[in-house]
Amino acid sequence: MSDPVPQDADRSAAPEPAETSTADVLGAALGSAARRAGLDPADGRGTGHVVWRAMGGWRGILESVLPSLIFVVVFTVTYDPATGAGNLPLSLGLSVGLAAVFTVVRLATRSPVSAALGGLIATVGAALLSLWTGRGQDNFLWGFVTNAAYGTAFLVSALIGWSLIGLAAGYLMGEGTAWRTDKRKRRAFFWLAIAWAGLFAARLIVQLPLYFAGDVTALGTFKLIMGLPLFAPLVAVTWLAVRALYPRPDARPSK
Repeated sequence: MSDPVPQDADRSAAPEPAETSTADVLGAALGSAARRAGLDPADGRGTGHVVWRAMGGWRGILESVLPSLIFVVVFTVTYDPATGAGNLPLSLGLSVGLAAVFTVVRLATRSPVSAALGGLIATVGAALLSLWTGRGQDNFLWGFVTNAAYGTAFLVSALIGWSLIGLAAGYLMGEGTAWRTDKRKRRAFFWLAIAWAGLFAARLIVQLPLYFAGDVTALGTFKLIMGLPLFAPLVAVTWLAVRALYPRPDARPSK
């Protein structure tokens, strides 16, 4: 089987200054974001702790799941066979209201509000679109856009040899883009980026047909199933792979 990683890493000339600058900025941003999320392989935390922090703990899980869950439940319970739809205004109102409550709670407790505020903005935008079109499935349209964007970014980064996982890990571990000269790391980061791209692609492959079929209940259910339950294991795999590539000094076997 041919090696999926380009073979010119060791013999290629140094990147152009503009390319290096872009990689530095992007890598530093990704590394900083990963560190804030608790994904720092150098801190010695266990895998379970890291995955839990990446999901935001109980608060993050509730903020991610409950607005969509209440929309699906209310829409399904109020489904009217005569109209072929549920009570859209009520479903959207409760979903947006719950997202707003989470944001207010974060503000009141002086917790970081970026995630909750971003979720609130996305929820409101999706609700307005759904109300405008009168179609419940359009409440999930923004999720398709973000999945397509993230999946494309991971896929392209892997194919051009600048894996987003590698950029984040490189700056977390203090080596910048030096990992690109290590064939083992390049291969690992290539496949990790492909795995993340595959997750986002799988969501689109499964959920888009349900969107076009107008099956709001099934669409919302699969969105929840393919959310955190798939996100968490992939975070764990990524974390373990990066730790294996960068063992701590006290974990390295003595010569």
